Amino acid sequence: MGLGCLVSLSLFSAGLLFISLISFIIKIDLFQKLGTTLFTSMLSLAIVIGIVTSISKKYSIINKKIKLKSLSLLLLPILVFTILFSKDFIFYGKEDKIIITSNLDNGKIKLNDTLVINLNSMEKNLSFEVKTNSKIEKITPYNSNNLKQYKFLTSGLTLGVKQLIIKSKKYNEKINFTLLNNEAPKIYDFEIINEFSRGKYSYTQGLEFHNDTLFESLGKYNNSKLLKVDFRDGTVFKEHKLPNQYFAEGITILDDKIYQLTWQEKIGFVYNINNFDKIKTFDYNNSIEGWGLCNDGVNLYKSDGTEKIWILDKITQNELNHIEVYTNKNKIVGLNELEWVNGKIYANRYQFEGIAIINPKNGAIEGVINLKTLKNKVTQHKDLDVINGIAFNKKRNSIFVTGKMWDKIFEIRIKK
Repeated sequence: MGLGCLVSLSLFSAGLLFISLISFIIKIDLFQKLGTTLFTSMLSLAIVIGIVTSISKKYSIINKKIKLKSLSLLLLPILVFTILFSKDFIFYGKEDKIIITSNLDNGKIKLNDTLVINLNSMEKNLSFEVKTNSKIEKITPYNSNNLKQYKFLTSGLTLGVKQLIIKSKKYNEKINFTLLNNEAPKIYDFEIINEFSRGKYSYTQGLEFHNDTLFESLGKYNNSKLLKVDFRDGTVFKEHKLPNQYFAEGITILDDKIYQLTWQEKIGFVYNINNFDKIKTFDYNNSIEGWGLCNDGVNLYKSDGTEKIWILDKITQNELNHIEVYTNKNKIVGLNELEWVNGKIYANRYQFEGIAIINPKNGAIEGVINLKTLKNKVTQHKDLDVINGIAFNKKRNSIFVTGKMWDKIFEIRIKK
């Protein structure tokens, strides 16, 4: 190894150091790794050269020819060892940062479409999870033989914001996406069967039938109540007034118990249906407020003014999970009073004059009942407010609807 070679090695090392420093500044990952690794190799060579040269000068026992030959024999294995030790660092540098592409359209995909992701990795031991609502579940691609493209069915997922998690020994990557419904809601008209008069100062927040008797929750601070009423004329059979600090919201009835929400106090009440004695209270663990409430005979369903409907255990009232309510275009917020009708959730939407028909399995809005004309049929006064209140009468197979400060309850049926 001649003097020219040593000079070349020195210049090459300096060049690599320069590339490494520049790449750190402009953040080119591959150049950082390549430059740093080769510079380390050259630095090792320089150290060995220095040691051997010092020994040679001190003892004057190695002539120039033998010294250069010895250096070559020492430097070659060091160079080979350094490069082999750094092979992952150099040759796999591109794949340390996985590149992912997909068929998502602005981060969205529709129910029953196939989610396709493409990777630049040939990793064989990838695993996949999906964060859906409050849970993380395993998800399996149906074409696992292709190591660079993976396809996932969306038909079994609920709608809303999701996260696909890709894991291996090297990677833990995440893809955020929103799952929309694949069909637009159907628009339904209705027919009025009956109109029933009542007082015009009932601030209705919850409405539900039990054995053909109507129960109602009235809101507002200092005036919140739980009522048992005659839907035909508004006669009050039983009344329970809440403490002034509570703003009552939705109610539902299950197993001879009445469940009642409050608005921002984050507390709910459970009453004996026969005498209105309070059995217990419960807190909201995750939902932000209390709006509407219904049940399917097993669990309670609770809205909180957002696009979420929370599923509660009927015994503990713990929030177990939630669904997110979406159409084929976007999420639907402001879900208010709820009612369970023949396997679907019927929901008023705050400040909108209608009822959304929601699939409780995935959160899809399958239909909308346009109730815009009803407000004009009640007495117009300064305190008249929005439509709110849905009660399904199984015996009559009809739906009762009213609003805040409305002096009528309407019995309707949907035209399909």
